[in-house]
Amino acid sequence: MEREKHQEMEEYSDEMSFEELLEASFVAPRKLVPGEKLGARVVKVTPEFVFFESGGKSEGCLDARELLDENGEMTVKEGDTIHVYFLPGEGGEKRFTTKIGGGSGEAAKAQLEEAWRSGIPVEGSVEKEIKGGFEVKIAGSVRAFCPYSQMGLTRVENPQEFIGSQLSFKVTEFGEKGRNVIVSHRAILEEKLKEQKEALKKSLTEGMLVRGKVTSIRNFGAFVDIGGIEGLLPISEISWGRIEEVGDHLKVGQEVEVMIRSLDWEKERYSFSLKNTLPDPWDSILQNFPQGTRHAGKVVRLTNFGAFVTLADGVDGLLHISRIGRGKRVNHPREVLSLGQEVAVKVDSLDPDNKRLSLSFADPEGEDDLEEAPQDLSLYQNRGEVSMGTLGDLLQSKKRGNRGNKKK
Repeated sequence: MEREKHQEMEEYSDEMSFEELLEASFVAPRKLVPGEKLGARVVKVTPEFVFFESGGKSEGCLDARELLDENGEMTVKEGDTIHVYFLPGEGGEKRFTTKIGGGSGEAAKAQLEEAWRSGIPVEGSVEKEIKGGFEVKIAGSVRAFCPYSQMGLTRVENPQEFIGSQLSFKVTEFGEKGRNVIVSHRAILEEKLKEQKEALKKSLTEGMLVRGKVTSIRNFGAFVDIGGIEGLLPISEISWGRIEEVGDHLKVGQEVEVMIRSLDWEKERYSFSLKNTLPDPWDSILQNFPQGTRHAGKVVRLTNFGAFVTLADGVDGLLHISRIGRGKRVNHPREVLSLGQEVAVKVDSLDPDNKRLSLSFADPEGEDDLEEAPQDLSLYQNRGEVSMGTLGDLLQSKKRGNRGNKKK
């Protein structure tokens, strides 16, 4: 195999142009430290090895099997950048790896000790759940312990879902010549997140549309992971309309497209908006709610100066207190209206630039002007009921009845 590897490296060198060889000859090779992690650009992929530039135009290689997926397909191509770890070798040979996984006996323990000292990931199989965490088999036959807190980024809710998994770990403790080994999968995940975050810093900008997944629901909004960072989707940014329960609109695991509102990399605070990916109802307000038109609405807020009525998601209008009494003095809208009440209103005026609608009660028959509408709101609200009239009407009726009896 060594002869095949050297032959492939010679073939790779033959493919380099004279200018590239000349340039490489002037670059002093940098001395690498065992376990050092570096980004390397892939320059050639063969069935046995993957060759890459390891700094200073010097080449390195690793076993191609490390970069195959579960279906045996190569996961990188020429020009890609991968992260590798330098392994100490003999005779000046530059050996690299993405993780340590094989081996057995004392050789496996020696590899693990090197991985512990150098911070190189190791491959392991989660065997079973034990007190405080999991038993993990690494480097072929070595048994290690992974605490619950080191298995994931969040609390482990269902330990059984990890049993039988093949995962990467960092060796955090190596004692008693390999008889006491503690590993962490969380360290691997945190390292990946850090790399993703650095990449996102270069690609994300405020106002950009991105896809993400809802990770949790709160009464003030939802948290969304866009692949590397998790940000808040405030309840006010979910819809143009009012929202009472976030869970009625979003579910954990749901994929959404959101707009980036703010990015604070130092404080790690990120904010998104879902409603800004949807059409603003005020953009078509003149077409949908022109002046003089009548609409059904719902009372959503009562104030000292009037009632706010929702005509559509994100479109609220003000029914001023002077319009609510219909000729009668009203001290507060609650004397006439209640929250959630359905009302028929007319658009008196609108200001699209400031998103303001002025409303009045619509005539129940839809024919007369507002000034000619019944002044007693109860007649409009309860048209099916028979009115007893006012106290004066009752007295007048009684007098007429008495005069009629005297004549008889």
